[in-house]
Amino acid sequence: MSRLFRDIAGDPLCADGSVVCIGAFDGLHLGHQALVRQAVARAHVLGVPVVALSFEPLPREFFAADAPPPRLGPVRAKVEGLRALGVDVVGLLRFDARMAAMTPDAFVEQVLVQRLRAREVWVGPGFRFGHRRAGDIVTLHALGETAGFVAGEIVPLVLDGERVSSTRIRAALVAGDFAAAAALLGRPYAVSGRVVHGQRLGRTLGYPTANLRFGGRVPALRGIYATRVRGVEDLTGSAAPWPSVSSFGTRPTVGGVEPLLEAHLFDFDGDLYGRRIEVEFVARLRDEEKFSDLSALVAQMDRDAAQARRLLGPPPESARTRAAPPQAAQRQGFA
Repeated sequence: MSRLFRDIAGDPLCADGSVVCIGAFDGLHLGHQALVRQAVARAHVLGVPVVALSFEPLPREFFAADAPPPRLGPVRAKVEGLRALGVDVVGLLRFDARMAAMTPDAFVEQVLVQRLRAREVWVGPGFRFGHRRAGDIVTLHALGETAGFVAGEIVPLVLDGERVSSTRIRAALVAGDFAAAAALLGRPYAVSGRVVHGQRLGRTLGYPTANLRFGGRVPALRGIYATRVRGVEDLTGSAAPWPSVSSFGTRPTVGGVEPLLEAHLFDFDGDLYGRRIEVEFVARLRDEEKFSDLSALVAQMDRDAAQARRLLGPPPESARTRAAPPQAAQRQGFA
């Protein structure tokens, strides 16, 4: 089982050495995956653990605290994705004023050498680090020669003539182009998390929802979507994802503030509180908007649900035989 650490200071985590890859890893797209797989392959050759090193908050969030840039996924999804790729140790270093002021030399000595005993360090194209982004791959090469590690930079991963990047994925999501986002991610865009209690307003409106928080980060998309939910298969008797309509935003009609993902599973009866689910985005229906009253909101929700049903089709046949009437769904498992 892989380990997670947050601090620079402490005893060496990899006493016999390690192979380290460094990146934001937001969304863990195909470019990130190529970087991690390179590090994993080299670690297997050397017989040492592989470490994926990132920061929380991300540097760009720290420097733009009043208007943080959007995230592709919550922190937990990043950690789980890195572990699934074979990473042994995940570092989410606390990026604060002290970290921002750290010189490239100090970062290499304290983190890569003392903490991780790095034997190889791998980064993506254009990597910069240290105070005022003073360090780059050339810096890593030079410091590595003295410290005893080798530094490498993977070649850019290009798709359709452009480099794969989180920026491209965010733009695709904003445009509702989920096919393009999936091509860059190597999988459909989805948000996962544990279902939490909400205000229970959806239940009173006839649209109970399974609610996921986004870890206090700004999501990369906002609006109303046709979605599919995974993680309910044992309750439905079907391996297929469950069709749903979802709202991702702050719920301005009811005075919401925190971004929340609310998924209404069609014709579903079951208790989802505390369960980990994954909401896959299929199509964008409309922007989030503020309505004059709850009646106007419900009328629009009716139209949204009808449109999503047409796009997604009905729940799996085997599961629909177990589905309860709508009033039962309003009683159980949703906020």
